[in-house]
Amino acid sequence: MLLLYKLLAPREDRDERGATAVEYGLMVAMIAIVIVGGVSFFGKSIVNLYSIPSGVFKP
Repeated sequence: MLLLYKLLAPREDRDERGATAVEYGLMVAMIAIVIVGGVSFFGKSIVNLYSIPSGVFKP
C-alpha cells in the first residue's frame, strides 16, 4: 500500500528545471516580438526624428 501511495502521490521534490527553461524561453520570445513590432511600427518616425537635426550639422 505504501508503494502505491508513493507512486500516485504528488511529489514535492520534482525537478522543474525544464519547465523553468521553457518559461524563460517564452518570455524571451515575447520580448523579442514586442521589440520587433515596436521597431517596425516606430522605425520611420525614429529615422525622421534623427535625420532632421542631422541635416543642421552637415558642412
